[in-house]
Amino acid sequence: MTAQPITIHNVEIAPGQQEVVKISVGRLPSGNVIRIQAHVYRSPLEGPAVLVLAGVHGDEVNGVEIVRRTIAEGYFENLSRGTVIAIPILNLYGFINFSREVPDGKDINRSFPGNMNGSLASRVARTLTKKILPLADIVVDFHTGGQSHYNYPQIRYTRGDLLSEELARAFAPPFLVVKPTISKSLRKVALEQGKPTLVFEGGESLRYDGLSIEKGLAGIRRLLHAREMTGEPALPPERTLTFRKTTWVRAPRAGMFLWFKCSGHKTYKGEVLGVINNPYGEGSVKVIAPRDGYLVGHNNAPVVSQGDALFHLGYEWE
Repeated sequence: MTAQPITIHNVEIAPGQQEVVKISVGRLPSGNVIRIQAHVYRSPLEGPAVLVLAGVHGDEVNGVEIVRRTIAEGYFENLSRGTVIAIPILNLYGFINFSREVPDGKDINRSFPGNMNGSLASRVARTLTKKILPLADIVVDFHTGGQSHYNYPQIRYTRGDLLSEELARAFAPPFLVVKPTISKSLRKVALEQGKPTLVFEGGESLRYDGLSIEKGLAGIRRLLHAREMTGEPALPPERTLTFRKTTWVRAPRAGMFLWFKCSGHKTYKGEVLGVINNPYGEGSVKVIAPRDGYLVGHNNAPVVSQGDALFHLGYEWE
């Protein structure tokens, strides 16, 4: 069936057309305009609309690189059916300033559904919620770990959301992690609107990670193929482990942290994962695995405080 035109911010995009839509969300004190730039790709035929976005946190560059590369390499230019809306950078201010947040310290991913009379974070969130999210049937949101925290390539989805789980398995990253939604997050708001939402996590902020970029790009290709949006041969799925539960292994004391096991490794109860050394050479403390599992994330910080999260351990897997 032939698709119908769609409109984003007063720009009409016809079936078979490509368009770049720039939406102003506010100005900085300097007068510089902050915009959301959406790349829209449409097949002549009706089909699912997939929103692919990154840079919700401006310092999470692996996601930006994944979406940038899909645009540069023409992933969406010959869709068999449906629509893709690709947004490489949602938080432009944060990207320019190597920052997770916007100027007032607000986190866009804790500001949904947003308010056009609120802070910059709230206005960015509201613009996405009002102008773009209603057009999407599926959302794929690319993230990385935070400062010094590395996440092994994984998709997070909501327990009990069968369509999200089906799409996550089609994406086929190394790890699937069942996680509850967070208040005022994009995933929570999208799910409330009935839109299955996948959150990809890979690498750490402000640092390129080739493995995460590779797995993110491969997952997009698999997902589009599974929804019959591209005629390209499907990439063979890799072994995927699904974790129903996770826990953090935290620092038993402050000091200089050296890990022995990193993300992606299987661990066993009682195994030494790392060590925390006293900087003056006056002893050390081992960091012990509390149970069998796999490391879905780890901390790369060389200096830690007591209670800091060191290893993210997934368990109850299948």
